[in-house]
Amino acid sequence: MGNMADKVNLGSGKQKIIVYLSLTVITLAAYWQVNHFGFVNIDDPYFVTSNSHIKKGLTPEVLGWAFSKTYDDYWMPLSRLSFMMDYRLYGLNAGGYHFHNLVLHILSTLMLFWLFHRMTGEIWKSAFVAAFFALHPLHVEPVAWVSERKGLLNAFFWILTLCLYVRYTEKPAAGKYLLVILCFILAMMSKPTVIAMPFIMMFLDRWPLDRYKTVRGNPVLWQLKEKGPFIILSSIFSVITIFFTHDRPSAEYLPLTGRIANAAVSYAAYLEKTFWPRDMAVYYPFPGQIPFIHFAGAVLLIILISAALIIYVKRVPYLYTGWFWFVISLAPVIGIFQISLAAPFAMTDRYHYLPSIGIAAGLAWGMSALFSRHSPLRKILFPAAAFFLILMAAITWHQCRYWKNSVMLFSRAVQVTRDNALAYNNLAFALMEEGKTREAIIHYSRAIRI
Repeated sequence: MGNMADKVNLGSGKQKIIVYLSLTVITLAAYWQVNHFGFVNIDDPYFVTSNSHIKKGLTPEVLGWAFSKTYDDYWMPLSRLSFMMDYRLYGLNAGGYHFHNLVLHILSTLMLFWLFHRMTGEIWKSAFVAAFFALHPLHVEPVAWVSERKGLLNAFFWILTLCLYVRYTEKPAAGKYLLVILCFILAMMSKPTVIAMPFIMMFLDRWPLDRYKTVRGNPVLWQLKEKGPFIILSSIFSVITIFFTHDRPSAEYLPLTGRIANAAVSYAAYLEKTFWPRDMAVYYPFPGQIPFIHFAGAVLLIILISAALIIYVKRVPYLYTGWFWFVISLAPVIGIFQISLAAPFAMTDRYHYLPSIGIAAGLAWGMSALFSRHSPLRKILFPAAAFFLILMAAITWHQCRYWKNSVMLFSRAVQVTRDNALAYNNLAFALMEEGKTREAIIHYSRAIRI
């Protein structure tokens, strides 16, 4: 890897300040309304409103619970401790919890800009990546849903881990390496779905860090030696998660072939929703049947893109890293392993959160590479990107409205999905709480029929 300081334009301080301020302001504008929203009746009672543990304070008993195997599907003690802190600050005032979510989202966005700028020296391309992450409509779910604190904490420490990793690669030292490992552990303690992290580091070593040029000896052994501790930690946390959830009902009744087919189709669906975010819902039910043509088409798409980028990696390393960031970081949550028997899902918007960074990076550097430096068409890139991001911000603001309360959230879900028993059931429950018994019975009946 070249000297990173040479890449960074030290005279660009004002531009960076503008980017940091702009990212903060536009993200606040898109999401500010969530601070006036309430809790919803999916998982929020489980984690907050009906959770007696978070209301007891930081006693030895509660700390033991936070690190125990009970209550939820993942081992995530930091997320539980976070809710305890919020309860001490806000009680059951949902606005405080939403504000905490929004702050975490903004901090992750700003760190993401720092990360790509540090790696590449490019201000405005890095700003696009961060803005894409901040404003994409599929990211409303992790920000506007109190229970997704675990995903936001996970993403925060994921991005911070990569920031520390980049600093380590600039001037390797044992202390810096240990900081990277510590931050990685914190990410795993927030939500153990970052097992792809060491592989993401390997792809970043190819581009933009370009570290392979400095390797002496076998590059595979070099990577295994450097990333080995991360792979071991990932394996340990995976075993812990399996151990803590082994006594929970699993979705083994879903045929493995069906789960694999759904995973392939979901990859294509996530890719489609990246560029055409529509019909977003809090829950997408697992399909009863997937046409073979859909499965075959999705598999062919994934294979063709992957093969082409491997072949042309030297020409388009940014597309190579971006694509495999998307594929690998999505793999642990693509749905082959289903935890919930009651509500197996086809896909979920919140799982797009971290994988989308790879697509954004590929777009930022790929679109710029389409036009030569002297092409007049290159002048339209900045206004086109600005228009695209403003459009996304508007859609995100509109999508946020559906998270105001449970009735709006699940009314939207039954509107844009089919045979969604969970959505009908939760909508009915919310209507019952509002005293609308007749409407609730209609939706309960639909849930039972499905």
